[in-house]
Amino acid sequence: MSSMFFKESLHANYCQTFEIEKVLYESKTEHQHLIIFQNQYFGRVMALDGIIQTTEKDEFIYHEMLTHTPILSHGEVQKVLIVGGGDGGILREVAKHTTLTEITMVEIDQDVVLLSKEFLPNHSQGAFEDQRLNLLIDDAYRFISNCQDKFDVIIADTTDPMGPGEILFSESFYAHCHRCLNDRGILVTQNGVCFFQKDEMVQTANRFKPLFKEVAFYSAAVPTYVGGVMVFGWGAQATMLNLTLQTLNQRYKHANLETKYYNPSIHLASFALPNYVLDV
Repeated sequence: MSSMFFKESLHANYCQTFEIEKVLYESKTEHQHLIIFQNQYFGRVMALDGIIQTTEKDEFIYHEMLTHTPILSHGEVQKVLIVGGGDGGILREVAKHTTLTEITMVEIDQDVVLLSKEFLPNHSQGAFEDQRLNLLIDDAYRFISNCQDKFDVIIADTTDPMGPGEILFSESFYAHCHRCLNDRGILVTQNGVCFFQKDEMVQTANRFKPLFKEVAFYSAAVPTYVGGVMVFGWGAQATMLNLTLQTLNQRYKHANLETKYYNPSIHLASFALPNYVLDV
């Protein structure tokens, strides 16, 4: 029997390839093509429209950094909005913060949620049953455009800026997020791997600057997202990046978190970016 391979289609002239041990699910949802397959090294892998979204092996890096960095920076978060994140990984990490009172999650594709529960249960680890969760199957842009609620942290766990995810990188989307943040609120976004997707980072920076008092980027190296460091956008309504290691250590200890990548030292270090990223 010949081997099957999945070739990622994110870049026109460069790709990574995964050997498929077994296809667990493949279909066209209402919004996108979805495949979940088994790989010997990365475990279960999910791809949308030909682009790898998450794997069992390394998902914790992305999900921990996109979640705990803003929540522990803020220090008094009660209400969180998750945009996207249908696999449940961000939700799992957010739900670890027992002081939160409300978690709102808006995912456009119900099939992503249902299939992730079935085939990627280690991502959510039961977090979809959290009593604080208000899960909405809706277009996130439509939701945020009409939202009158306020949040302490908004986490945009979106696909790349193409297809249904493209509008979630727009000026108007960020403006609506800004409007829906409390006075000390923080918006964080995934902005791809800067080595290949520098325009995505530059565009986000330019769109954040008129809105937020504090604009920055931080990074993490996620093996699945090849090409160097992945960057996350940071827009805050107040100055949040002057925390000491001692303060972060206290907050981390008080939160009683169990993490595999994130820790307070990594938190502070992640905002130090290499020159090739700063130069763009």
